[in-house]
Amino acid sequence: MNTDGRNADGNADSGSAVDSYADDATIRRILEDTGGTWAVVGLSNNSSRAAYGVAQVLQRFGKRVVPVHPKAETVHGEQGYASLADIPFPVDVVDVFVNSELAGSVADEAVAVGAKAVWFQLGVVDPDAYRRTRAAGLDMVMDRCPAIEIPRLGARA
Repeated sequence: MNTDGRNADGNADSGSAVDSYADDATIRRILEDTGGTWAVVGLSNNSSRAAYGVAQVLQRFGKRVVPVHPKAETVHGEQGYASLADIPFPVDVVDVFVNSELAGSVADEAVAVGAKAVWFQLGVVDPDAYRRTRAAGLDMVMDRCPAIEIPRLGARA
């Protein structure tokens, strides 16, 4: 097993709690079928942050990446917005790069703006937010990274 709780093939160890929050079918559905507009919460022009690199991967994968950050910076050529509610067009997936204590409110905002799915990045875990989001009818993945899952699953845009 790797130090991140995943076994050699990249899947969560069968004894791990993350199994129930990230099955391959849901991951693939979000990546391939849920839509092309991803709001990336926590994305700024800070190139040393994980969100910056993951957003580049998502763009190369064919997704439109919409930065959501209090600074509302333009990142990777896309206009940024201070909040999900400020985005003047539909968002398909909300990708969350904030700490776990703040992530639940972002998931609730994603439901409120009509997103189809929520993706909590590696290390972002809130089981209550997961249950609320799923109960609202959205797909959700928690404690995973699309930049890892795209090649692992051989996903196609």
